[in-house]
Amino acid sequence: MPRFRRYRVLLVCAFVITVLLYHVSKNSQWDRSTEIWHAKPAPPATNHNTRPPAHQQPDSNTPPPPPAPKHRDDDTAPAPHAPPHPPPPEPRLDEPTTINIPQLKTADGVKGLYGLPTPATGGSDGYDAADPDALKPTQPATVPGIRPPNTHDDYQKQNDHVGIQIADEPTSTTIHWQKPKEWFPVPEESLIMLPTGAPKPIPLVQFAFGQESPAAKEKRELRLAKVKAEAQRAWSGYKKYAWTHDELMPVSNRSKDPFCGWAATLVDSLDTLWIMGLKDEFDDAVEAVKDIDFTTTPYRDDIPVFETIIRYLGGLVGAYDVTGGKAGGYHVLLDKAVELAEILMSVFDTPNRLPILYYSWKPAYNINPKRASPSAGVAELGSMSVEFTRLAQLTGKQKYYDAVARITNAFEELQNRPNATAIPGIFPENLDATGCNHTAPRPQTLEDSSEAAQSQAAANDDLWRAPGGYQGSNSESSSVGQIVQPGDGSGFNRGPQKRSPPNTAPAPFTAKGLPADWECVPQGLTPGGYGGGSYSMGGSQDSTYEYFPKQYLMLGGLEPKYRTMHEKTVDAAREHLLYRPMAKGDPDILFSAKAYSTDGTLAKMTYEWEVTHLTCFLGGMFGLGGKIFNRPGDVEIGKKLADGCVWAYDSMPAGVMPESSRVVPCKSADDCHFDQAAWYKALDHLSLEEREKRMDDYYTSLAKWKKEVKELEEEEASQKQAEAQKRQEEARRRAAEEEERRKRPVNSSLPGQEATAGQQRPASVAELKQQDTVQKRDLGDSNASQSNTQKLQDILDFNSNGHDDDSDQKPMKDVSLPPAPEKPLTHQEFVERRIKNERIPSGFVTLNDKRYILRPEAIESVWYMYRITGDVSWQEKGWRMFEAVVRATRTEVAHGAYRDVTLAPPAGAAGDEASAKRDGVEDSMESFWLAETLKYFYLLFAEPDVISLDEWVLNTEAHPFRRPK
Repeated sequence: MPRFRRYRVLLVCAFVITVLLYHVSKNSQWDRSTEIWHAKPAPPATNHNTRPPAHQQPDSNTPPPPPAPKHRDDDTAPAPHAPPHPPPPEPRLDEPTTINIPQLKTADGVKGLYGLPTPATGGSDGYDAADPDALKPTQPATVPGIRPPNTHDDYQKQNDHVGIQIADEPTSTTIHWQKPKEWFPVPEESLIMLPTGAPKPIPLVQFAFGQESPAAKEKRELRLAKVKAEAQRAWSGYKKYAWTHDELMPVSNRSKDPFCGWAATLVDSLDTLWIMGLKDEFDDAVEAVKDIDFTTTPYRDDIPVFETIIRYLGGLVGAYDVTGGKAGGYHVLLDKAVELAEILMSVFDTPNRLPILYYSWKPAYNINPKRASPSAGVAELGSMSVEFTRLAQLTGKQKYYDAVARITNAFEELQNRPNATAIPGIFPENLDATGCNHTAPRPQTLEDSSEAAQSQAAANDDLWRAPGGYQGSNSESSSVGQIVQPGDGSGFNRGPQKRSPPNTAPAPFTAKGLPADWECVPQGLTPGGYGGGSYSMGGSQDSTYEYFPKQYLMLGGLEPKYRTMHEKTVDAAREHLLYRPMAKGDPDILFSAKAYSTDGTLAKMTYEWEVTHLTCFLGGMFGLGGKIFNRPGDVEIGKKLADGCVWAYDSMPAGVMPESSRVVPCKSADDCHFDQAAWYKALDHLSLEEREKRMDDYYTSLAKWKKEVKELEEEEASQKQAEAQKRQEEARRRAAEEEERRKRPVNSSLPGQEATAGQQRPASVAELKQQDTVQKRDLGDSNASQSNTQKLQDILDFNSNGHDDDSDQKPMKDVSLPPAPEKPLTHQEFVERRIKNERIPSGFVTLNDKRYILRPEAIESVWYMYRITGDVSWQEKGWRMFEAVVRATRTEVAHGAYRDVTLAPPAGAAGDEASAKRDGVEDSMESFWLAETLKYFYLLFAEPDVISLDEWVLNTEAHPFRRPK
């Protein structure tokens, strides 16, 4: 019987192999549908008699049909690198993750879709008003690892896929972004549309500048030329040592790529080059832009969405605008902007359409649905509106505006919700953007028992069934080695058994294909994290508030909510955050504090009187909003805020303000005078009472210490006296013993022996010889007897040292005096020492971060104030700032972050070799140095109509977008 069963198994295996070989012989190619990369079907040779059927545009509601099979005239197998394949099936959540190259397409006839990357040549002439979505790429993206077909074939046309060009075999495979399935699409009829109509009249922003004198013009143009020269220097260093990389390292002359390696400095600097008239440099940069592939990066697994939008998307759109738009001849800039935007649109595919802020772009990470962050930074979440709005205006694609309009609506709802934030009108630093209240109970829905969930439950039941062909042990089986459990009867013979379920099973899905636990009680934006959060106008929050008035301008005043939101913000800031610092000379300046709420209310609010470089944008924001919304009081506040940052620059030995610091606030902005005692009190972390208590404790400890020292000294003196007396007695005893030894005969020199004639016995021969030897030695050395006696005495003394039972004297202990108590510093001494050691300028309390990292916010507000007021004193302030910044940051090839603004740069010409290699300059030149800082310095001394604030809106990275007319 066993032999027969084995024979049957072999017979079945042979049959299966025969069938497989038959199918292989009938099929000239292997099915490779499970491979990671899917190649396009091979095109027919030019001499083939058959052609594939013409491609038809598939219905939007049905999947595309598979391509027609390719027939060959001969029986030879096709080249292994070009096998035909059906289009990859829609990915399922319960299948292993694979990376599929999307269907290839031609450019013509495809609405609203872009090949990636954008063609390196030309681009379309513009967006047709009747068909604003149409773009025609001429060069699709490259995917290494798959050999191209032998003959040319038209790419298939498929909506929502990108064009791909096959490249020669490389040494490694490059992963490219692919458009993922959209889980939460917005129907076209539900899109929030751009406001229509003529822009509303908005008050002028810029001062009405008059004719300048020849002397003033000469002075201004000289300064303008110096700013331009520094920009050329920085650009040359970047081009020489970091071309097409993100950033230059200006000390080591190397490059780094923190922003995906898409040439951040190059893209960020495009409009700066154009504004400064550096057209050759601009054209070189545009050529490099054509080769940027936004579909892949070897440097990061995620895309930092906020930084990518303000630097890359803003840089491309701004450069397109300043070059004249459609008529400028640089349409590739808009093409690349759209290419990037199509990738970024995936971040909005969440249930509430709030964006993912760090986008995992690789296809393997884009299989499942996602929610926005439960702890999203306000600035990252709310600083996309200007860029996407301008892109929507240029392309006519409403989906771009819809994406950011929904974010604005969420912020508006939060701002209007009663008791939603501790400071009404201002948002906490972090927000829960998931839109999901997991703590609230939700009712059961029909989807809980959906067909998809049932099918998966059935699939899970299959896991419990016995595998095919399984049988339990029969009664004829040998029982040798079996363990019989009580009640089992015949050991393991229990009939068919269910397998144990796996440790984990796939999560069930709803009818929509979402996880069963995906549904929750929806909610709007709420404070993220624990407690009431922190509130400020600075980092992590700044640009969201900055964009309210700018978005109002971008929409021509047609959307009033942005004005309302701006006014609520500035009113709250004036009431709860703005303060006047106490400083020598009583300057009339303002800063914005940071507030903390432990319970989400104003009742338990604490403040940090910070001075940060990032917050210096606030002067420009108040000034701009004050002009366009006719709030002259805000313009005056803007002046004081801008002057505050100028004061911070002037206060530092380097002439540049630090990244972060704290000062002492005045109790009243109207009555504020410098009080050195109050400043000193703020510098001391201890109160005056605590200082006095510590001093009293010191004197008490000092008296106790002196008493203890005196007692120890007396004890030590007593011990020394007793020891001296003991040594004298010991000396007398030893002298007496020595004298006694001298009187003894030589042969009776041992202690306790008496040398008398009557007690002597005859000496043996050995003793006589020994005695004779001793006598001879005595004759040879008259001191030998005395020496031997002394050695014996030393031995006896050594054996009895410290063990003299007759003596009650103990060895003297080592006396160690306790350390004297350290005298604490007085309040005056502590403060003066701290000021000296930490190099704290007058008025400051702490310097949390002494660096200057080439930031633009201070000169940004100075420029706004000059353009708004026309006061040339702002040019003088800006020039002082420029000279100080260049002196501190210049290296041999460009400029770098300055490490400590409390140290003046070394004397000598800025940028010489000794200065360039000093430790004071960090090896970092961020892209905003050229994109913003040097641009604002340049615009401060340029003609007032260059980037006029009545014609342009600058995003938070200083990229100018043209206002609608």
